[in-house]
Amino acid sequence: MATAEHAQGGFPVDPLHQFVVHKIVPLEIGGIDVSFTNSSLWMVVTALVVTGFTVLAMGKRAVVPGRFQAAAEMFYDFIHKMVEDNAGHHAMRFFPFVFTLFMFIFFANMIGLYPYAFTVTSHIIVTFALAITVFLGVTLTGLYLHGFKFFGLFVPSGVPIVLLPLVVAIEVISYVSRPISHSVRLFANMLAGHITLKVFAGFVITFTSMGAAGWAGATLPLAMIVALTALEVLVAALQAYVFAILTCMYLHDAMHPGH
Repeated sequence: MATAEHAQGGFPVDPLHQFVVHKIVPLEIGGIDVSFTNSSLWMVVTALVVTGFTVLAMGKRAVVPGRFQAAAEMFYDFIHKMVEDNAGHHAMRFFPFVFTLFMFIFFANMIGLYPYAFTVTSHIIVTFALAITVFLGVTLTGLYLHGFKFFGLFVPSGVPIVLLPLVVAIEVISYVSRPISHSVRLFANMLAGHITLKVFAGFVITFTSMGAAGWAGATLPLAMIVALTALEVLVAALQAYVFAILTCMYLHDAMHPGH
């Protein structure tokens, strides 16, 4: 657990302080810590925001959509096209899963940009849980649809027999490492962005504590915070998209394991 340094007024400037997990409701079952934490709270908040947004947006189903309905329909059309283009028409049965996954990550990333909010996707355990869910779901789907033929995914066609053992080993390692790359990409981007914002915020606090000259010097890091915040909004949306589109590509492999 990070130890926070404090500036004037007790404001924490330690860039890692924002990632500390606090127990809200301590709970232990069978020697296992299952406490309700601030991370748990913000995951619940994210789920409620996504649910509230979709329910309220589509509640009236007006012929001429309002702003919320238009936004919800835009999300729906965007993800529908993503699944169909990258996983195929037969994978549309998994559209609700991909839609839920995208919306949860998107809103979790966006909510995390608000002051005093908690970015749940900046924790590897959260992103890995999402990634391993995708991995297990894709693998079980492939085995259910194709049986042992699914393992043909690891045997590319046209490879010389002498190179086949090496290629198969590479394909297997690549496949089992998917949850790692899938989760680390999202976690690392969100973690790095928030640390950078907090570092520049610390510069602003340090400069402003130096008096009038410091206030002038604080304008540059403050401008950087504004620019980085705009960049983080883009990254938050982009990482939700990347996570979802990779899920679609993995689903395509499960539906069509042949190379």
